[in-house]
Amino acid sequence: MAHPVLPDQLPEPLPAAQIIALNRPGPDLHTTRCYEWNGWTFTVPPGVFRPGATSRMVHERLLDGTIDVEGRVYVAMGVGLGVEAVVAGRRGAAEVHACDVDPASVRAAQQCFDELAAPTSSSTFVPVVSDLFEEFPPGFRADVITFNPPAVSQRVSDDPAVVRNVCTGSPLVARFFTQIAERRLLAPGGEVFLIVSNTADLRAIIGHATGLGFATEIAHLHDWQDGVLTYLFRLTEEDR
Repeated sequence: MAHPVLPDQLPEPLPAAQIIALNRPGPDLHTTRCYEWNGWTFTVPPGVFRPGATSRMVHERLLDGTIDVEGRVYVAMGVGLGVEAVVAGRRGAAEVHACDVDPASVRAAQQCFDELAAPTSSSTFVPVVSDLFEEFPPGFRADVITFNPPAVSQRVSDDPAVVRNVCTGSPLVARFFTQIAERRLLAPGGEVFLIVSNTADLRAIIGHATGLGFATEIAHLHDWQDGVLTYLFRLTEEDR
């Protein structure tokens, strides 16, 4: 059950040293890897991030229909490898817009969709290389948007690929919500599902969204028992 939340009800970020220790990158990012989930096998190209447990919080809810995309226009923001695009195609989304600032990630998502969803899916797949919504056409409207942003508040590496995928910080999420609001990107009844933990500045992120008129609910909260609390937020613009 979702619970409405205000920014000051959310925890402050963890101590900087703890955040850095928890988010040290693995040594294999720039190699070709394998990822298996839900009986599917994905090839992960160099520089593309392999999904972790927080990403699976979205993937699992797309798969079981908790995040409902059937017959809807869906945007997988920061699509990475493309697991959510595959699931959305399997779940009958009308359109799947697979968006990432990294061209290699969008290519990976296209390949995964073609192999694992397209043979049985009627969804229209739309690859989008874009900094957030910059390259989306005027008048575009989405019914569902998911985003697991690189919102970690401390720089954990000088590798641009790690920064892009892990620690761009809360300003990126602020731009995300500003663009949705200013460009009226949500269709009536539209939903945004956002994954953020207390390794990020939760209060600043949700405070910015609230200031733009978004209503925020906690759809799920996971305690990893190491100090990290990961939130799946559901945000709507019901007044619009």
